[in-house]
Amino acid sequence: MPRRSKWMHLAAGVVAGVTLGMFFKLCLRSSSRTSLETCPVASKYVAPDPLALIGLGPDETVQNSNRTLVFVGVMTAEQYLGSRAKAVYDTWAQDLPGRLAFFSSEVSRAPGLPLVPLKNVDDSYPPQKKSFLMILYMYEKYGDRFEWFMRADDDVYVRGDKLEEFLRSVDSRKPQFIGQAGRGTNAERDALALDYNENFCMGGPGVLFSRETLRRVAPHVKYCLKHLYTTHEDVELGRCVAKFAGVSCTWSYDMQMILHHNSSGEAAYTGRLKKREVHRAITLHPVKDHRQMYRLHSYFKNLRIQELRERSVDLHRDIAASMRELSVPEDEVEDYVLPGDVPLFPAKLGERGYLGNNKILGAPLDMNRYKPSTLDDIVPFDFISKSIYSVSHNNPKRRIESPLKEALDDVIREVMEIINAPSRQRGRIIDFNELLYGYTRLQPLHGVDHILDLLLKYRRYRGRKMTAAVRRHAYLQQSFTGMEIRELPMGEPPPFEDPEVLGKEGDVKELIKDYDFDETSQQQTGFLDFGKLGVKEALESGLMKLQNLPNVLKWGNEEFAEYTVYDRRIYFILPLLGRQETFSRFMKNYEEIVLKSNEVVTLIVVLYLDGKNPLDYRNSESLINYYTETYGKEIKVVNMGSTTFSRGAALTEGLKMCSSDDLVFFIDVDMMFNFITLRRIRINTIKYNQVYFPIVFSEYNPDVVNGEDYNKFKDEPLVINTNLGKYVANSDDDVKSDREIANLKYSKEINDDYGYFRQYGFGILGIYKRDFEMVGGFDLSIKGWGLEDVQLFETLIKSNLTVYRAPDDSLVHIFHSVDCDKSLEKSQFIMCLGTKASTYGSEKHMIYYMLNHPEVLWPQEEKGAS
Repeated sequence: MPRRSKWMHLAAGVVAGVTLGMFFKLCLRSSSRTSLETCPVASKYVAPDPLALIGLGPDETVQNSNRTLVFVGVMTAEQYLGSRAKAVYDTWAQDLPGRLAFFSSEVSRAPGLPLVPLKNVDDSYPPQKKSFLMILYMYEKYGDRFEWFMRADDDVYVRGDKLEEFLRSVDSRKPQFIGQAGRGTNAERDALALDYNENFCMGGPGVLFSRETLRRVAPHVKYCLKHLYTTHEDVELGRCVAKFAGVSCTWSYDMQMILHHNSSGEAAYTGRLKKREVHRAITLHPVKDHRQMYRLHSYFKNLRIQELRERSVDLHRDIAASMRELSVPEDEVEDYVLPGDVPLFPAKLGERGYLGNNKILGAPLDMNRYKPSTLDDIVPFDFISKSIYSVSHNNPKRRIESPLKEALDDVIREVMEIINAPSRQRGRIIDFNELLYGYTRLQPLHGVDHILDLLLKYRRYRGRKMTAAVRRHAYLQQSFTGMEIRELPMGEPPPFEDPEVLGKEGDVKELIKDYDFDETSQQQTGFLDFGKLGVKEALESGLMKLQNLPNVLKWGNEEFAEYTVYDRRIYFILPLLGRQETFSRFMKNYEEIVLKSNEVVTLIVVLYLDGKNPLDYRNSESLINYYTETYGKEIKVVNMGSTTFSRGAALTEGLKMCSSDDLVFFIDVDMMFNFITLRRIRINTIKYNQVYFPIVFSEYNPDVVNGEDYNKFKDEPLVINTNLGKYVANSDDDVKSDREIANLKYSKEINDDYGYFRQYGFGILGIYKRDFEMVGGFDLSIKGWGLEDVQLFETLIKSNLTVYRAPDDSLVHIFHSVDCDKSLEKSQFIMCLGTKASTYGSEKHMIYYMLNHPEVLWPQEEKGAS
């Protein structure tokens, strides 16, 4: 009896174990979110309504909707739902003239995406079953609601506007099977089991079916799945379409261009996008890195903006031409009223919906619209061939600079796009070969004129095929439009990854918790929803939850009263090694602009001992003490003693005197500044957002600027401008304030003969200490002159901060001789020599000197020299 009971307990245990195991298998099924969900949710997946899934209304049909032209089925896999699929949905899916859905394996889940988990389908490759069942699903659920259907991968970018333009030119009532035709490589052609006249549409760049094709093929999908000849999904799909729809893939030269496949693999579309094949394409494949999908989308959005602006200018020109025919004066066009009391331009300047100044935008195309009043006002053309020839440049023959080269490339590309716009209808294509020569000029008030002689290649691929070289002249004008102003806040909320934000447990956690990152952009009603709230209300309801916002962004709170940007304190950090006389000049400038006024500026001097001039150290300290005692305003000193001078290390030591939220400005002792400088620093430096690298004006050697050898030929009289009092008010009608007089006192006349804007200088910088530390600061291993600022500039360029560069005529670098230490690193020594040469004088000065001293220009050979 005990033995029998033992076996009964064993059997019962086995049954119970199997039952329990089956229960857990059904109830604890892993989801795509890598978490376990308990019963009954995971075991009872309820498929959404097909129409609701893609946002299609029950009454929406081909006849009454503009968004039923095409349905795109995107094949993806569970591992790509959060990357490629999301990137597709966030970018080109929003611009489709139709709807889109993703198709993946049975266990895939992706809240926020229109996803169809196909029953009994996994993510194995090749995805033959997934592809055929996706086509069946599209037919059964949407077969009568769309004109066209597209099979796409999750690594293809589709341009919705070009796709719509193309599909509306093709009859969808006929069986159509459109794609880039292929027959396989020579090595595998026999293995594909294709007859000599059979082909298939390559799946990567996308495949298009008309509704009629889908109607004929879909009922036979299961048959095609059971009769596969190869493992290639696109080959078998083409075989199925040919068998049951009676059509093969389009044999068309155009398909290679408009459904573009880049054979570079992972590197495809990661480089320069200004290419003909990119601009002409409807689809681009493959985009392996989902981040490049966003980059492509931004680029095509910019092209679309450019296209709309060009159309707007064309309409303005048509309006202006019509007004001239109606004899309406140019100044009255803005207020012209059409019959029926309808204003031609309902919105005026400053109002929402303002369409622009018709006087500027409607100016007709005319190479002679600019009429100079004097001989000096003439804007001459520059001649372009292999080099550029200019009468207005000190170097009459020179290489074509990069900005002009890129501008010409853009112009020629646009011209070729215009020429090739009707290529498909005419059965020909015209390729650009080379620019033989051209003329170009820039009129600052109107735009750029180009006259180009282009060598082109004409190719006809319809009818009698032929190729021929043709030559055409293009007269082009790029018109400037009106000025536009975009307001930017003078501060930004810190990013979520900022350590101080992550350290606050209360409000920030609540802020992040309330923001559902899984919802679509249309469903999110988060803290930045400006569509339903005004800017002020949105910021108050959301951004006010962050406790360390700049005060300028806070409203309605007495504790944080709004303050103007001009009251922000600036911390000047000045490295100093010797040069006591130059430092005295700088301190006189500082006294006039800061110490005698209410400017909130603090000077931090990082002082080094110069072994060659040890007295400079003590004299500089005495000078600082004098100004501190005289004005009662603090000037901080960091004593570095006899430490080896390093500018990067000096600025880093000076930064230690500042707090994280302080605005700092790296300055040199040779700089001259005024009140305008301080204003620009405060405006152009934005915490968490932007750093300011001003392009300073650097003076030439005064001995060269005023020297006879450098400014005239021998025996000619030298005329020097001695009007030194041009900045002083000389009448009661021209009374200037003390600040205006100080600005003029510490200003220099900006002229090519006196100096140049040092566009390759990066030592002067406005930045918040927090942003400086975020990018890692200076490379302190760099010793001696230069290079540390270049390294920091390159680091900032690669960061998330905006680098703002602009010429600043209020910042003047006073000339001083440059001594290059031969013990410097080679790269530093070469940079030092380049700076020394560029600060000596202008090209004009060099030309005068050379012509006045022919022995320098043509030195005589020494006797006995080889």
